[in-house]
Amino acid sequence: MPTWTTYLLFVGFALAASFTPGPAVMLSIHNAMYFGWRCALWSSLGNVSGLLALATLSALGLNAVLQTSELAFTLVKVAGATYLVWLGIQQWRRAGQASPQALATVPGEERADHHPRRLYAKGVTVALTNPKAIAFIAALFPQFLSVSRPMGLQYAVLTLTFMAISLLVLSLYAGLAVLTRRRLNTWFASGWPQRVSGTVFCAFGVGLLRLHRA
Repeated sequence: MPTWTTYLLFVGFALAASFTPGPAVMLSIHNAMYFGWRCALWSSLGNVSGLLALATLSALGLNAVLQTSELAFTLVKVAGATYLVWLGIQQWRRAGQASPQALATVPGEERADHHPRRLYAKGVTVALTNPKAIAFIAALFPQFLSVSRPMGLQYAVLTLTFMAISLLVLSLYAGLAVLTRRRLNTWFASGWPQRVSGTVFCAFGVGLLRLHRA
């Protein structure tokens, strides 16, 4: 395990990174507004599962492949951008179809849009198709590893800590979104929140296409 000083410094960096708005935050906010906090939790769990996979792949050297292969980096980048733009378009198409209050309170009805498995899969996909997340994990973690201590244990501690912090932050964003939804039901029923979040997703996707290898 890293020293306590190093570990606390890592926690500070992880908190700053997690609170910075990105695709995972936007997905959590959207799901919370339209389906409720519990449904948003499923996409958040999917996202942290994706982070676990990214951390594992990074430890196995995937980041080195992306840094040395222009084709591999481009394929991951285009896949991620396409998925984010697709999410944005889907939100625009469904804007105003139903209020978030109605979506969250339909009794005894399993809506496909917020089925736990679908929400979880979306969270995983958003994480896995983001080369910026891979690069962040690969660049951040080595800075807090000590060569004099067992590397596997250190990597596991940092990964689990980052997952816990990410889940906590996404849950907080989702909770704030639910509180906002309850105060602004009329505005949310107009469909504009979906249009705004859809535009943001598309912007993230376009921005991802501009990403270059370091």
